Amino acid sequence: MQKLIESDNLKEKILETLSRNGLDSPCYAKILDYTISSFDEAGRGKDYYGYHNIIHELEVTYVTLIAAQWESLQNYITLEDMKYLYFAALFHDYDPQKTAEKPHEEVAVNFVRTDETILGFSKDANLDANIVSALILRTTYPWSGELKEKAEKNIEKYLSLSDLTKNDSNLEEHYKKLGWFLSVVDRISGYSLGNFNHALELANKNAYALGWHPSVLAKRSIVYFEDLLSNESEMCDHVLHALPKPMRKLFMDNVLAFFKLREEELMIQSSLVHENVKIFPVIETPKTKQSEEFIQTLRMIYDELPSPHQFKKENFADSIRDPNTILNTLRLGNEKGPIVGFAKGGPLEDYKHRAQNFDRNYGMFNTVFLEPIALKTGYYGQGGGHEIRVLFAIQAESKGYKFLTSFAPRDRIQKRIERSEGIESVKEFSPDRWDYYRITL
Repeated sequence: MQKLIESDNLKEKILETLSRNGLDSPCYAKILDYTISSFDEAGRGKDYYGYHNIIHELEVTYVTLIAAQWESLQNYITLEDMKYLYFAALFHDYDPQKTAEKPHEEVAVNFVRTDETILGFSKDANLDANIVSALILRTTYPWSGELKEKAEKNIEKYLSLSDLTKNDSNLEEHYKKLGWFLSVVDRISGYSLGNFNHALELANKNAYALGWHPSVLAKRSIVYFEDLLSNESEMCDHVLHALPKPMRKLFMDNVLAFFKLREEELMIQSSLVHENVKIFPVIETPKTKQSEEFIQTLRMIYDELPSPHQFKKENFADSIRDPNTILNTLRLGNEKGPIVGFAKGGPLEDYKHRAQNFDRNYGMFNTVFLEPIALKTGYYGQGGGHEIRVLFAIQAESKGYKFLTSFAPRDRIQKRIERSEGIESVKEFSPDRWDYYRITL
């Protein structure tokens, strides 16, 4: 099982947890529905590629309630605290107009303080918007430097405006600690709800949000977790002990898996650099493309891609066998060695994605679409991706195509433009910054 709770069941689980803890007023279910519809309308629903979509918001909300539920038994978190945590968790990343994937907590705060519907629900639940604002601001990441200083200043401001805390220093400290609790749950939640395949997809999305290249994903993820487990060990231990054992185990197993992945990467780099092991781009024969074993090997590598990069997922095997598909592989050691990556694509018209709405060549059958390059984790940054991409372009040109198109991160497209690779940016997409480009062959 990849996930303890499937995304479609999160809403139901949240409502069950609320009801179990006596939070069964209609306003709690209504604000949950309002949150989901708000994220959908802003283009941040479950189909949005970025890390900070509605699924992340609901995962954080659910795990927050689960952890708070246990803490309430220890008399650390009250029922009133749970209400504040619930409202703050639901909207802590809401930023409908953002131009970059990383959220702006100030925008989320402004929304919960000015949106009439939320203010109405807050009144029904007898909540102070100043406290909700302070909790949201504490989820600022990274919690260091100017970001931290600015957030702390605003947290002090909102707590001084609240009738609950402006004359009660003990309660003020309590809500600051509650915000810290929420910020740690924010970073633990997704990694405690699924196995390593799920964790790897989250890391890919988070890496994309932070502008990391795939080659540094494992290394940066380790830094991310070490910061959490070491520099915030007090609250991290607090939250982990408040989670059910299966969730706590999943989180720690995933952390260890990232360390193991980094070790494997270093071994791969060592073999390529010090032992002079070569990687070979190979044009596969039609006979090989019919092999079930070959297709399954490619499928295992393909499944490591983030889901929005998985074109033709439902008919993957058929697309490999399709004579119109252009395919080459990256093999290790020699031309018959193990497959560690591949490039795959075909006529633009065979792909039903958003390019059909703006590509001037769509329907002219003169353009080949290159799917995102698929490499086994550990082989990014070793030069193989570039080699099979170039080989794919050569194959496409030999078949009479005039243009090659694909999607890629905006900064990488720009770097290729600067290197005079004959590439042009056709359509930009924000906030994910995963743009559509064209090359004239």
